[in-house]
Amino acid sequence: MIKPTAKIWYNGTFIDWDEAKVHVLTHALHYGTSVFEGIRCYDTENGPALFRLEEHVRRMFDSAKIYRMEDLGFSREEFAQACKDVTQVNGLSSCYIRPVVFRGFGDVGVRSLNNPIECYIACWEWGRYLGAEALEEGVDVCVSSWTRIAPNTLPAIAKVAANYMNSQLILMEANQHGYTEGIALDAAGYVSEGSGENIFLIRDGVIYTPPLGTSVLPGITRDSIIQIALDLNYPLREQAIPREWLYIADELFFTGTAAEVTPIRSVDRIKVAEGRRGPVTEHIQSEFLGITSGAKEDRYGWLSILDARSSAAA
Repeated sequence: MIKPTAKIWYNGTFIDWDEAKVHVLTHALHYGTSVFEGIRCYDTENGPALFRLEEHVRRMFDSAKIYRMEDLGFSREEFAQACKDVTQVNGLSSCYIRPVVFRGFGDVGVRSLNNPIECYIACWEWGRYLGAEALEEGVDVCVSSWTRIAPNTLPAIAKVAANYMNSQLILMEANQHGYTEGIALDAAGYVSEGSGENIFLIRDGVIYTPPLGTSVLPGITRDSIIQIALDLNYPLREQAIPREWLYIADELFFTGTAAEVTPIRSVDRIKVAEGRRGPVTEHIQSEFLGITSGAKEDRYGWLSILDARSSAAA
């Protein structure tokens, strides 16, 4: 369960946590017309820092534009500042930040262009998504019977609530059969992604990851890991990955805002190599967590350090 914080940002003002309510006929509740983001704030050696804030906000605005929610009433810069403000107002040094934009109460028909657009940003304390031990020990996963969204059905590059109905089916099925997570294939039968994570595969020293054309979300952490891997001189290829490669991979790992860099130790009860975190995964994971913790130099400029001297509550 989420531990409530004091304030939530709503359309430019702060409201109490318990006052963040919507009408039962809100359009997004019936038709999934909401776009959102997940942003981590890390407690670094230099103070609380939001990870790749600008990129997350840009992706949310891109998602909104695809669904014709182009006028949010705020610029990207104002939205990014609001993410910082809500973190400071709630006095959190480490948290998960959830901006969400949706079509509100008005017309209850499918056509929704006249409905008001509501903007909220909440934050709360949140630990490791796949378990505290998962970063070291890895997780057991299965290939889902549910296929990822086919091209030209729903836009996979948009982080929209409707897409996560597919994710829920993948995850519920995996959990029901005793797995931590599921891996979905795309409409052509190639590896796509997890229910809420991108995936990387290592074979003979080469890192592979599915391209965006395989119905994957363009993950911010995915992009970060690609940059880190290339800078560490690992050969990396974005290409279609057949399902059977999952069974003969030297290493596999998930990436995501919540999952960070999580090793996969088995697929369909077939061990990945020795069934534990591999050396390439550990190297990349160490680099990523070193940057996000502030222990390593932020050479990419990914961290937005909060100014402890100022507070939006002032």
